[in-house]
Amino acid sequence: MAKKQTTKHKVFISFHEKDIKYKEDFVRMMGKRIVDRSVDTGNIDDTGLKTATVRQKIRDEYIRDATVTIVLIGPRTWQRRHVDWEIGSSIRKTRKNPRCGLLGIVLPNHPNHGKRKNLDPHLIPPRLADNWTGDDSYALIYDWPEPWAPAQVAEWIHRAFVRRDGIPPNNSRSPFALNRTRDYKKGWQN
Repeated sequence: MAKKQTTKHKVFISFHEKDIKYKEDFVRMMGKRIVDRSVDTGNIDDTGLKTATVRQKIRDEYIRDATVTIVLIGPRTWQRRHVDWEIGSSIRKTRKNPRCGLLGIVLPNHPNHGKRKNLDPHLIPPRLADNWTGDDSYALIYDWPEPWAPAQVAEWIHRAFVRRDGIPPNNSRSPFALNRTRDYKKGWQN
């Protein structure tokens, strides 16, 4: 069992923009238990910026001092290139950026909410799926708790933090070039 959390973690929250209400609820309900280091709508004007520049800005300006990346998993999160980039940047250890722990939380609007043990890996971001093989993997995944339990969620965050240097992540997948639009059953393709 992971040591009980004694410090507030800086978290980067990755999500599909259609799930913004869950992100806002998460931050509000966690209150002073976390420091939110997420990108908010409008923080980065990516008009005319190269993909590599956008990814570098996210990594160097937001993820850099985060200790855990939390992926809020809604029904379409698996399709989003920004989510893929954020996970990839989070689990990459560089001279400037330490590696983040990785925690997925299945939202109540997801078709597999309440079925974490039988979660369809095709309905979560592929890079997250690459790092989740159950309870002994780099990434941890839990269901959005109902009723909300901030102490429990804080413990999940701390567990992900503790694991970040103990289990090597899998970051071998090529980054998404575009959002995924095809049916997941036909494969993860751009």
